[in-house]
Order: sequence, then structure tokens, then C-alpha cells
Amino acid sequence: MVANVQELSKIEVAEEKEECINEKCNYRFMENNVENNVDIESEGGEKLETNGSIFEDRDMIREPLLLKSRVNTTSQIAIVGANVCPIESLDYEIVENDLFKQDWRSRKKVQIFQYVVLKWTLVLLIGIATGLVAFFNNIAVENIAGFKLLLTGNLMLKQNYYQAFAALAGCNVVLATCAGVLCAYVAPAAAGSGIPEVKAYLNGVDAHSILAPSTLFVKIFGSIFGVAAGFVVGKEGPMVHTGACIANLLGQGGSRKYHLTWKWLRYFKNDRDRRDLITCGAAAGVAAAFRAPVGGVLFALEEAASWWRSALLWRTFFTTAVVAVVLKSLIEYCKNEECGLFGDGGLIMFNINNSVPAYNTIDLLAIILLGVIGGIFGSIYNYLVDKVLRTYSIINEKGSAFRVLLVIIISILTSCCAFGIPWLAKCIPCPPNVGEECPTKGRTGSYKSFQCPAGHYNDLASLLLTTNDDAIRNLFSSLNTNEFRLTSLLLFFVAMYFLGIITYGIAIPSGLFIPVILAGASYGRLVGRLLSPIANLDVGLFALLGAASFLGGTMRMTVSLCVILLELTNNLLMLPLMMLVLLISKTVADCFNKGVYDQIVIMKGLPFLEAHAEPYMRHLVAGDVVSGPLITFSGVEKVENVVHSLRMTSHNGFPVIDEPPLTDAPELCGLVLRSHLLVLLSGKLFTKHRRLSGAETLKRYHAYDFAKAGSGKGLKLEDLEISPEEMEMYVDLHPITNTSPYTVVETMSLAKAAVAFRELGLRHLCVVPKTPGRPPIVGILTRHDFMPEHILGLYPHIDPHK
Repeated sequence: MVANVQELSKIEVAEEKEECINEKCNYRFMENNVENNVDIESEGGEKLETNGSIFEDRDMIREPLLLKSRVNTTSQIAIVGANVCPIESLDYEIVENDLFKQDWRSRKKVQIFQYVVLKWTLVLLIGIATGLVAFFNNIAVENIAGFKLLLTGNLMLKQNYYQAFAALAGCNVVLATCAGVLCAYVAPAAAGSGIPEVKAYLNGVDAHSILAPSTLFVKIFGSIFGVAAGFVVGKEGPMVHTGACIANLLGQGGSRKYHLTWKWLRYFKNDRDRRDLITCGAAAGVAAAFRAPVGGVLFALEEAASWWRSALLWRTFFTTAVVAVVLKSLIEYCKNEECGLFGDGGLIMFNINNSVPAYNTIDLLAIILLGVIGGIFGSIYNYLVDKVLRTYSIINEKGSAFRVLLVIIISILTSCCAFGIPWLAKCIPCPPNVGEECPTKGRTGSYKSFQCPAGHYNDLASLLLTTNDDAIRNLFSSLNTNEFRLTSLLLFFVAMYFLGIITYGIAIPSGLFIPVILAGASYGRLVGRLLSPIANLDVGLFALLGAASFLGGTMRMTVSLCVILLELTNNLLMLPLMMLVLLISKTVADCFNKGVYDQIVIMKGLPFLEAHAEPYMRHLVAGDVVSGPLITFSGVEKVENVVHSLRMTSHNGFPVIDEPPLTDAPELCGLVLRSHLLVLLSGKLFTKHRRLSGAETLKRYHAYDFAKAGSGKGLKLEDLEISPEEMEMYVDLHPITNTSPYTVVETMSLAKAAVAFRELGLRHLCVVPKTPGRPPIVGILTRHDFMPEHILGLYPHIDPHK
């Protein structure tokens, strides 16, 4: 066995890992500051490979990490909260060892049928559960926010202005504090949108607690409190995270921690099946948030999933169809006024199909202008979000109390804007022959009285002192072209633009879709008002196109956004214009920076693999970036060597080499996983002499004995009790060795290896020698070895753009 290990560095890393695991790893946006090349993961995680010492100063990682002196040279440790949390990669590859082959050979047709039925049953349950959660979220937000707005409106009608502001700000602070406390103390991973984490998970990255049951609980209730508190955030991004958490909870057979487990779901205790279920969950979240089932499927395909196949397309489509049926049924029930203040429209559905889009050359030029504006504003928005998140990270590092305090400060600022800005607007006479009461005395409606006399309304109050969904409906409305004045639209755009920037990143679940739609719709309607004398399109359609342009400029999605907006507004005739504005805005914005979700993935230090190889990778070969030292096992290995290697490293995969007398010459038998070694050691099926004992292992174990535990509760080395006598015995590794690992020759270009690594969904890629007479394996490529920080750290002279 090759065991040239730098023990001091390994011990330091082990201590660092233990400290992180024992403490609560709180999520916060931060750059990594690890100074040397290292691939670290939690127990049961990926291999630990070092090039030199790991930490020159252990205290360095506890300091603020966003100073200019910090150098991000690796992406394998995410800085979450005030602690360093290791990143674990996922085993999407099928491990074809003897136990797996025996299991498939022994499976009967009934068991295979049971597996297929269970998989479809799970996606059915994911759709039902996600639809119910979305409906519950909307009822809760509408009723809580409705009560708050009714109270404020009644006080305004009585001209008790100070009491009205106190009621509004007080309710907002209480709700915001509830959301902040849940996120800061219970589940820090629930803060933010959640889409970047889901996207990283489906790429093969498992960050700390992102899909845990506690995260699901906080995501649901934190989102309700945050949106009802009047923050400029949406519940749509959190719904994607919620759907993924629901899928993970069902896919892993429940939670042992909370005594919710089902043994009959043991077939799905692997990363590959969970990945498929979580993809369905993410699609269901979009379908539930926007009532856009086809858009949900396309969102999962375009933005979330890194691997796709036709079977997954059918399952995601089925899941989103179930969500649509559940929501439609529940909304029909609520139309009988059984849901309190819940409106008849239900969820967010902005019907503007009464407008027929007939457009001329002026309209097309205006749409091109909207696309350019959306691209510029979107890239600036992403830039400012990046800067704000880095600033918040310094505040968040001071502790959970400071995170809650930041939430309260932003809540008070938002309340001041919502109540103060409408005082800048002049009262507008109610339009004649309006189809609804004006001014509106209840929560819903387009005409808020605020401080105006009878027969007049305040247009800014109609946008600011209402729910976000009602504000979007008002902006998309085509009934009254002059409903909102130009200055009011401009003020509302500025408020939504900057409030959306400073709100995202605080310790509450917060989505970006709604703030971006609000800001985009406001400048779109503004352009429509300016061009109304010469344009054929009405102001409501201009608002829709403005929202699309801003969405394209910030999120850089095209197909899925186009379909989501078309399903959202129920206006298929807008398809050509929507396609045009999205393509232009994305193209313009791509000239400046990346999409907002891609930026957040980088800021969180998540090692995301892009679909394409970087240009500089073509100048290197696989053997150039393989890290060392390499630890291998013999086919029949001494127990002491196995335990020592597991204790001194955090490698997840170990090459197994058969040597004489088992073979004529050393040859690569395969790859064995750390988690499988721990299960085998716990069974203590040892022999006193070096001999093959695989038949006994196959009789004693089944494949599901080596299944992955849920929520990181797998067997750990500390759980094993091995006596000194057993340390001198031997264990046969052949039954648990993956005999068909993916391999590449050391002279293969790094670009080609990177593409193969991502498209095959690998965690380990064995590098074999080009020439005979050498050891049968040169090294192992993992996700870390393809990270730009690692490669450019090894070869700083390489130009990353060539």
C-alpha cells in the first residue's frame, strides 16, 4: 500500500472538519480563503488531496474573508456563516461491484415492477405535496398581509397617519423578526433563494444541510413571514428549494433524526435516484409558484439540471401536471370565499388576454430598446447584488444576533419607503365608468385612497401598499392607460430596483423573480406611456415585455422564462415579441457579467462544473493536474492499513490493485468507496491470513446494506470498535470494489476529460499510464482538479482566457 501521507496536514484538516461538524454551519455569502490546493469534504465525502501544507495559519479562516488580501485558490470549502463547512460531492455513477451484480441478478420481475411503480408514486407525492405547500403559502401570505393592509388602510381613512405607519411598520418588524430568527438560529441554509444550491446539488455538489428537513420547515414559514412582512422579495425562488427539499425527504425514505423512515424506499437510497427526484421537485416548485407546468419542466431542463434524459422528461412533466391539477382544484374551492382574504385569482396569474398584440415598426424598435435596457439594468443589478452580498457577509460573520438585527433594519427601511414615497404622489381623480370601486376601501383593488379625498386615489400607494402579486396585476393592467403617472412609475422603479438589491442576502428566504418583475414591469409601462400616442401595443403589454427584459438581463434564461411568462399571463400571442426581448436582453447582459444565480454559486464557493471546458484546459493533459499523494489498497488488505488510511485522510475513493500471487502483474481491479469500507469493517468479516473471502461477504450482505444514509447520518470511523487483534487480520475488498470505474489515459487533454467528467456525472475519474511497466494507476481526478482556482494555482503562467 502506498501511504506517503503528510500526517500533520491531515490531522489539521481532520480537526478543522470536526470543528465545523460539531458547530452549526451557518450560510452566508463569502469567498473562500484557503491558501493552498486542497480537496476537502465531510466524513464520507470526497478525497482529500494536498499539494503542500493546507493552512499556514489556522486562525486565518476565522477572520473576515472579504479583504483584498484574501486569495480564493480553491472552491472545495464553502464559507457558510462564520464557520468553514466542507463540500461533499455526490456519487451519481452506478457502482458495479459484486454485490450490485448479485442484487440485480436476483431481482425478480415483481421487484423491478415495484421499483418502477414506487418511482412514479414518489413523483406523484412530490407533485401533491408541493402543490399543497404552495397553496398554503399563498393563503397564509394573502391573509396575513391582508390583515396588515386592512388595518393600515382603515387608520388612513380616519386620518390617523402616525398610527397607520406604526401599525404597518410594527407588523412588518414582527413578521420580519420571526423570519430572521428562524433563518439565523434554526436553519441558516434556508436563507436566500435556494435555486443556486439546488442547481449545485444537481451538478453533483452537496453543501451542508441545503435539503434537510429543518431547512424545509424554515423555508416554508420563513418565506410566509418574509413576503407578508412587505419585503421586496418573492416566494417563487424559495418554492423551487421547497420542492427539492420535499423530493429529498421522500427520496431518502424520510428522516431518521425525526423518526420518519420507510424501509420500503430502500431502492432510492442512492444519489442517482435522489438526483432525479430532486429534479422533479425543482420543476414542481416552479410549476407551483407560477402555475406554469410546462415552464417548470423547461426551467429544470435549462437552468437546474446538469444531466437529462427522456425518462426524466416524462417524470417531471407528470409531476408538474399533478401540481397544476392540485392548485386548480384548491383555487376552485377558494372561489366560494372559504379561504378568508384569499383572492379569487389565486396564486399569481395575471390575465391580460383581453389585449390583442398588434404591433408596428415603432413597437418593434421599442421592444429592441426594452431588450437593451433590460440587459444593461440586469447586469448592473447583478453587479450591485454581488457587492451587497459581500458587504452583508462581514456583518453576518458577527453572529446570528447581527443577522436578525440586519433583517429588522431592512424591514424598517422598507416600511418607511412603502409609507413615505406615496406622499410624493398627487391625488388622481378616479376614472369614469371604472369597473371597480374607486378608491378601493378593502385590501384588493387598483385604486388606493391613502390620504386622498373622496373620488380620488394615490397611484403610488396602489403599487406600494399592497401585496407584490397585486402590484404586478396593476402594472400589467390594460384597462386604464393613464392609471399611473410617469413620475410615479419612475419612483416605483427606483424603489423596487434598490430595495430588491439590499433585501436579497439578509437572513430570510427570498426570491428574485418578483422584485425583478416589479422593476421591469414599471419601466416597461413607463416606456409604453411615453410611446402610447404612436404605438399599437398597450401599456400592459409593454409592462409584460419590460418584466421579460429585466428577467432575461438578470437570470440569463430564455426558453423557460418565455414559457413561464406566457403561461403566467395566458397570452400566447405575445410569443414572438417575448422571444425577441429575451434574446436581446440576455445577449446584452452577457457582455458584462454572469447570471445572478451563477454569481451566487461562485460566491458560496460551490465547485460547479460548467457544461463546457475552459479554453486553457486544451493546453494541459490529465496527468498535469492529478494531485497526490495517491493511496491504494490491495485486493485483500490488512485491516490496520485500511483503518489507518481512513483515519488519516478524507478520501472518498481508493484504487484497489491486485498484485501477485493473485495476478501475474499488478493490475487495477477497480475503485472502492469510503462509505462501503466503513460498512465492511463494521461487519468484521475478517480472516487471519491473506485469502479471498468474497463468497462469505456475498452471503452475509445485500446491496442495500451499502446504500447511502439520508441527511449525512451514515456510519463514521469513530463508530467502529476494532481490537488490536483484529487490526492484524485481513479483509477482502473485491466484493465491494467497483470493477468498472471510468478511466482516461494520462495524455488525454484536460478539456476532453472535463467534458467527460461532467457529462457522465462522475465523482472519481481514474488516470492510467500511457506506457507499460509502470504502476497501473497514475492518480484520480475529482471535481476539485477541474476547478480554475486549482489549475491556475498550479500553472500561474497560463492565460485563463486563451
